[in-house]
Amino acid sequence: MIQTIEEAIAKIARNGEGQIVHASSRTLTDLRVDRLILGPGTREDVDWYLVGWPAGAAYVLLSARPDLLDLSQGEALFLPAQKEAIHRGGLQGLADVVGRLMEPETGCPWDLEQTHFTLKKYLIEEAYELIEAIDREDREGMMEELGDVLLQPMMHAEIANRRADFNLQQVAQQQAEKLVRRHPHVFGDKVANTSEEVLANWDKVKRTEKARTSILEGVPMAMPQLLCALEVSKRAARAGFEWPNLEGVFEKLHEELAELHQAIVSGGKREQADELGDLLFTVVNVARWLKIDPEDALRVMLTRFTKRFQMMEQSSDQPLSELSPERWDELWEQAKAGP
Repeated sequence: MIQTIEEAIAKIARNGEGQIVHASSRTLTDLRVDRLILGPGTREDVDWYLVGWPAGAAYVLLSARPDLLDLSQGEALFLPAQKEAIHRGGLQGLADVVGRLMEPETGCPWDLEQTHFTLKKYLIEEAYELIEAIDREDREGMMEELGDVLLQPMMHAEIANRRADFNLQQVAQQQAEKLVRRHPHVFGDKVANTSEEVLANWDKVKRTEKARTSILEGVPMAMPQLLCALEVSKRAARAGFEWPNLEGVFEKLHEELAELHQAIVSGGKREQADELGDLLFTVVNVARWLKIDPEDALRVMLTRFTKRFQMMEQSSDQPLSELSPERWDELWEQAKAGP
């Protein structure tokens, strides 16, 4: 295994070949910012490693060509350490910063207190902030929130690494291998021409990997329950538990609505809750048939409702609780017609 820049240069000189890799001035895992990139590789490959370096900070070793458009076999690009540099730039740079923050003796007190359990809420919170940025089509907001989301697995991996459980590279490697296994139509000889065929292959491979006896095993019940219901509905449908057409789903919707009404008239709270659950699950199935994410639909509706309600509050010359039903309707229609 190549561990130092000197070894990397010797390998290039000896074999006249290599691949895009990086090495620090001491070892591959060192936090210093020196980096060696071995060819072959295109300028696009090289640019990935140049993130964080100022213009002119790089030069080519073992190459007679003045350009940096690409690296041929037997060529290498060396990036010297930057004075006062804290990290290597780019994705590896973020891992460096997280490592420094969680260094036992010199790290951040707050970061050092975190565990897998205390970080759970931040993963959920950051994910929803990203969703809001996506809904706003806010490019800058998306970049910031994606960074906040990316930070979460970095911190979990660093915590695990310091306990000698696993590290970030192992997490990435395992995920890459899983994606290859579950896309045999891309990396193997399977054929999948539609999304439905892709998902069927995915389910088959997943059941084999995890020795599951049910297609519904592994649905994360900690998800928001609308999302959980949608996932259960999709999996059941892929197994053949499905209505023949959308009209059949609507018939079931009317049936569940009637049963809920009957439970309200003559049933207890437990029966009413059961029937309400059945109705909500059927609504999720309607959404699935329409290829609409019910969680997204409800979130957009709540955003719209909130905006209109706040417009009503601003337009009313008295507290809303004191308005007549007629005035409520008037203000609501005005809000609906507004921008």
